Amino acid sequence: MRLAVTRRSDLAAKGILELARSGDRLKASELAARIGTTPGFLSQVMTPLVNKGWVQSEFGPSGGYVAVVDLADLSVLDLIEALEGPTQSDRCVLEDRTCGSDDPCAIHESWRAARAQLMADLDAIPMSSLVKVGAL
Repeated sequence: MRLAVTRRSDLAAKGILELARSGDRLKASELAARIGTTPGFLSQVMTPLVNKGWVQSEFGPSGGYVAVVDLADLSVLDLIEALEGPTQSDRCVLEDRTCGSDDPCAIHESWRAARAQLMADLDAIPMSSLVKVGAL
């Protein structure tokens, strides 16, 4: 993927942060209301987190979502890649193509260095550092 932070990624981050903050199992409708989305879209957002084993989902009257990962062990990059797919370091920033030493674009080297730094920075930020009591 080209590094992108979409509405899905934003809502996934808000969702897992809200679950961690509450410490409780939250019904889909309640979690959706807390993070500003619909229960239907929430399901699409939370499924990758459930598939990664970071969130547990249970159906039924007593079901809902609960965070089961220590947010200190989960980076911002981990979350983005779970939603958007693995980043591709060889994607061109100017065109939708592979960009490398065989056919580099004009800004290939400077973009490669900037992308590497950004990826390292996002990987170094634990999701736990984003938890603020009373705010997302």
